[in-house]
Amino acid sequence: MVFRKLPGVSASGMGLRLSQKFVFLLFLSGLVTLCFGALFFLPDTMRLKRIFLSKNENPAVTVGSDNVLSKKVPGDPEHQRAGLKGGEGATVKLKVSRKPSVTHGARTVERSVGSRAQDEWSPAKAHEPAARDERVTSAAQNGQRGSAYSYETFKKCLLKPPLGKNKGTPSDSETLQRREKVKEMMKFAWDNYKRYAWGKNELRPLTKNGHIGNMFGGLRGASIVDSLDTLYIMGLMEEYEEAKEWIQDNLDLNSNGEASLFEVNIRYVGGLLSAYYLTGAEIFKQKVLELGEKLLPAFNTPTGIPRGVINLGSGTSWSWGWASAGSSILAEFGTLHLEFVHLSELSRNPLFTEKVMNIRKLLNKIEKPHGLYPNFLSPVSGNWVQHHVSIGGLGDSFYEYLIKSYLMSDKTDEEAQKMYYSAMEAIEANLVQKSPGGLTYVAEWRGGILDHKMGHLACFSGGMIGIGADDGPAGQKQHYLDLAAEITHTCHESYSRSATKLGPEAFRFDAGAEATATRLSDRYYILRPEVIESYMYMWRLTHDPKYREWGWEAVEALEKHCRVEAGFSGIRDVYASTVSHDNMQQSFFLSETLKFNNESEKHKNPATYDFSAPFLSHLMHSIDFLYFLYPCKAYFIISDTENF
Repeated sequence: MVFRKLPGVSASGMGLRLSQKFVFLLFLSGLVTLCFGALFFLPDTMRLKRIFLSKNENPAVTVGSDNVLSKKVPGDPEHQRAGLKGGEGATVKLKVSRKPSVTHGARTVERSVGSRAQDEWSPAKAHEPAARDERVTSAAQNGQRGSAYSYETFKKCLLKPPLGKNKGTPSDSETLQRREKVKEMMKFAWDNYKRYAWGKNELRPLTKNGHIGNMFGGLRGASIVDSLDTLYIMGLMEEYEEAKEWIQDNLDLNSNGEASLFEVNIRYVGGLLSAYYLTGAEIFKQKVLELGEKLLPAFNTPTGIPRGVINLGSGTSWSWGWASAGSSILAEFGTLHLEFVHLSELSRNPLFTEKVMNIRKLLNKIEKPHGLYPNFLSPVSGNWVQHHVSIGGLGDSFYEYLIKSYLMSDKTDEEAQKMYYSAMEAIEANLVQKSPGGLTYVAEWRGGILDHKMGHLACFSGGMIGIGADDGPAGQKQHYLDLAAEITHTCHESYSRSATKLGPEAFRFDAGAEATATRLSDRYYILRPEVIESYMYMWRLTHDPKYREWGWEAVEALEKHCRVEAGFSGIRDVYASTVSHDNMQQSFFLSETLKFNNESEKHKNPATYDFSAPFLSHLMHSIDFLYFLYPCKAYFIISDTENF
């Protein structure tokens, strides 16, 4: 026997005594526990994973290792990666490393991209070797792709300077005077923000203090970041430099709060991206890439559909408490595409683009009731949660980003084109209505039942439909321009039928009402830009002077009813002759509302463009302002057509 010669072991062949067996087994179990425990407490390495994880698990894909994967880029929008080099039919070879993913039951759990416990990709490490984890890193970091993004190369692709010819100065004195008035309003709003709320997110002009709020996860300076492009476009260079200096010295992205993925994207990511493309200042690029990386963990769901709320420090994400059955919101996860494509372009990291392309894949795969996109989608199952459809709140900018993604791609993104025009066909068939008084509006759809309400947020659709008129089904251009004009007219009516000549949050077309709010809770106006935005688009597309006049009416109403001693404030009831203010100067008032009015007062030859926050969510038609041109490395081209 094995133990016969050991001390204390009987030679009778009966083996160990019971007490000795117990001691030996206790020692053995302790040794096994120690070995396996060390596996989970030692630093994570792929060598240990390979030992203990099943070889049958689905591998993650990481650019930058020894396997080579060839992909066709143009022609298939799913495979168009920002910054990938090659013309029509060109083949791009990406190095791919396959690593097993960590699974728990049937659910695959991606490791957090934002985890600070790992050596991660970051702007400061743009030229280091490929990082670990499942993250897809830039082949440029491994010498496999072209050099880092060059703003100087971008500038060579511009046909005109960023601010256009003579900064779009109008030729007639009245228009110039109006534009200077809008500029004065911007300076007034900015100066008071600086005086009373500097570094806070927004100004409370009645109490003369700052507001932080809970939408931005501890980030500060929303009004500063959101206003960068407006300050620059209006030529307020001293104010722009102040904003730039604050961002360089004070914009701290290491917050640990609960943020709206949507709001952070459109205001911070959008504001920084637009400022970078306008000026080339590296600080904006550095900050936006750092922030973009912090948003990636929101996509770590079973479907890849991001949840609406994210802790920017820990990377944990969850859905809004008010969202039906833990769903994600169409307008939120559908309003990431433009910014994330640019994050890939600037970082040479295709992961950003892959995340938003995955959203498209899922939306194309699932069935859509009557061709419509409901507003609530489960990030777990990938199924619709409610059949509520709206082009206003909860749905609006999803459609906007589709048509602008198509235009931004120099009209090569055929998937976005198909999705947009299919959605428009369904919207026209099911939602577009005509009131007894002849007003065209877009109702909401609740499981097949129409709710004859249109929100202020839905009034952006006049401009959206207008810029998409050129590229729809054959022979439909004029139809879309007419529809755009009719919807814009209806939204103007919602303004003109109020005592203040400003529009309510929502207006109805039932029970004898037409383009008016019938509920007290819908009567407020919070300095929103959507109606003025459509005026601007329609002026640019048609040069019908009525759109400029309507815009000027809005400027006069803002001056009369919203301007207070220390800024501009929203009002609680647009139908009251004596207004009550809500004590909030929203950041989008500076970044959009005033910018749109300013752009409407420029020379009719559009030598300037509309970078806005959200970045390019108000992208102009390609013959009018700017667009993406893939042969020029996906850079903006600015047109200054004298005969437009």
